[in-house]
Amino acid sequence: MHHARARAWICVALLAVCAQFSTDAGEAAAARVEPPHWSLRQPVSTVLPEFSDPAERAWLRTPVDAFILARLKEAGLRPAHEADRRTLIRRLSFDLTGLPPTPGEIDAFLADRSGDAYEQLLERLLASPHYGERWGQHWLDVVRFAETEGFEYDRHLAGAWRYRDYVIQSFHEDRPYDEFVAEQLAGDELAPDDPASRIAVGFYRLGPVRRNAGNPDVALSRNEVLTTRTDIIGSAFLGVTLGCARCHDHKFDPIPQKDYYRMQAFLAATDDEDISLANADDEAAWKAATQPVLEAMKKVKESLKGAQGSAKRELEAKLEELEDSLPPPLPAICSTRNNEAKRTAVHVLRRGDEGKPGEAVGMRLLSMLLPQESPELPADAEHPRTALARSITDRSNPLTARVLVNRVWQWHFGIGLVGTANDFGANGERPSHPGLLDFLATRFVADGWRLKPLHHMICLSNSYRQASRASDPERSETIDPNNRLLSRFGVRRLEAEELRDAMLAVSGRLNRKAAGPGVIVPVDEQLVKLLYKPAQWSVTRDPSEHQRRSIYLIAKRNLRLPFLEVFDQPALQTSCARRESSTHAPQALELLNGRLSNELAAAFAERLREQAGAEPARQMELAFLLAAGRPPTGPEASRALAFLAQHPLSEFALALFNLNAFLYVE
Repeated sequence: MHHARARAWICVALLAVCAQFSTDAGEAAAARVEPPHWSLRQPVSTVLPEFSDPAERAWLRTPVDAFILARLKEAGLRPAHEADRRTLIRRLSFDLTGLPPTPGEIDAFLADRSGDAYEQLLERLLASPHYGERWGQHWLDVVRFAETEGFEYDRHLAGAWRYRDYVIQSFHEDRPYDEFVAEQLAGDELAPDDPASRIAVGFYRLGPVRRNAGNPDVALSRNEVLTTRTDIIGSAFLGVTLGCARCHDHKFDPIPQKDYYRMQAFLAATDDEDISLANADDEAAWKAATQPVLEAMKKVKESLKGAQGSAKRELEAKLEELEDSLPPPLPAICSTRNNEAKRTAVHVLRRGDEGKPGEAVGMRLLSMLLPQESPELPADAEHPRTALARSITDRSNPLTARVLVNRVWQWHFGIGLVGTANDFGANGERPSHPGLLDFLATRFVADGWRLKPLHHMICLSNSYRQASRASDPERSETIDPNNRLLSRFGVRRLEAEELRDAMLAVSGRLNRKAAGPGVIVPVDEQLVKLLYKPAQWSVTRDPSEHQRRSIYLIAKRNLRLPFLEVFDQPALQTSCARRESSTHAPQALELLNGRLSNELAAAFAERLREQAGAEPARQMELAFLLAAGRPPTGPEASRALAFLAQHPLSEFALALFNLNAFLYVE
């Protein structure tokens, strides 16, 4: 026993000694890595696989198909047949807009016998304003967008919703991805007078922030803020677990601890800034209304200093009442800027402890991404984040384009070519189709970093158009149980926001208004009471706003809507690389007994009566067309009519919300 303890203490001592030399040793190790990990090699424009069989050549619609078919042949598998048109329009509509196709849109697509009907459908959906809403949500997951700061107080950020609208508009306009990245990393430096750029750089404000005693005037823990901002740059743009090198050299990837703080140094002068959009008269009126409340709060705080017992509790209640009576903040842009007066001297922190600063460092990109040893930029270099943005979007950077095209593939097929979208390192998965990943990355850059040409290549492919049933199910299940080789199209359940939006659309209640402040909808009073300040959940007065698309609902860290949470909406605390899709009893309870599902089922029934009349058969037919995008099958029709003979139409509508045909996309 004593010998075991002695060995343990020796190990601890050795670790402590090693930690003192971790920076130099880590840099040397990074330089010695030969050959480099696959993700650190330059993407090459891979030669397309060739096929001699005429039937195989005929299957190739886009270059994507050549890579997919080659791997299937190698595994002894065949692709599935093409999905029928009803399946394709429903798949493509949800995929690109997050909304179901209407019966009229389905009929038009079925009736269009021209050779380019599918291509025209794709063009229409990509041009839809709802495309930006659907694909903007994907990006908001990655950057853990929220309109509040989290932790106990969960303070609201005035104008944070403008970042969400900026993202939606960027996807809608097909803004080049290199510009999109640069605007978020350095918009204030690149175009200080451009409101959109100042909104974009609000990217740095999206992480959770710890406040002391709920007082926004108390200094933040600067180290925590710089840490969250550095980590998200690694996850979102580079697909590396950069945060693992905060306390020591990365255990698996060639990232020395010193490199972590060199990256952090790019952000050393970055400071929060709220840019008022109010005119002088509005500001004067706001100050006039605010000043008396602030003075009253000051007096109460003075009285609190010596108060005890019931008197103290009364004063605390009075203080909260006064805080709640403050006028809402003026319209503003939630942004950041460089503030030399608040520049943080960045040091390598021993074990990540801000109380143990080591060597001071300047700015430099990760060593593993540099062709040779490069000097650090000085701590006071001008436009530091512009230099960072240029490094990240440089065509020689092997990660940026690969990471993004892999995310796009994942958002189309459910899992990326690399299954770990935020980790392209040694602990991440190797690509299932490395040649295809490189081909897409190089083509993406050659196409001007634009997403829509990438969508075309993927969505027009036969690989994407496959049915969800494999041509040889047993063989496919044995050889490729996780469908990584794509011998079929993967069935997926609608995401939380898609499900809510589809229920609104099918019931005829969807408010398609775009943009604007986050909407606060009614929730159980018991949930509101759990907030530090229940007044934070001030329900939006206009009831029609409550029926907006889910992306426009307020993203509050400390109170997620139960309906969205139970269907796996991300928690907003960290970057969501890939959404989970769980199945459990509370989901069925929410769909059957929840307030939202029952209210919308009643609205759905009302729509059926208005549009189909009183005849049950017509009501049933329309209900299936709206909810499932197809007529009922024979057994479904007979069961539905029997059900309608004994139960209200609203119960039938609720049952349709619970059908797999509604909840899943093939």
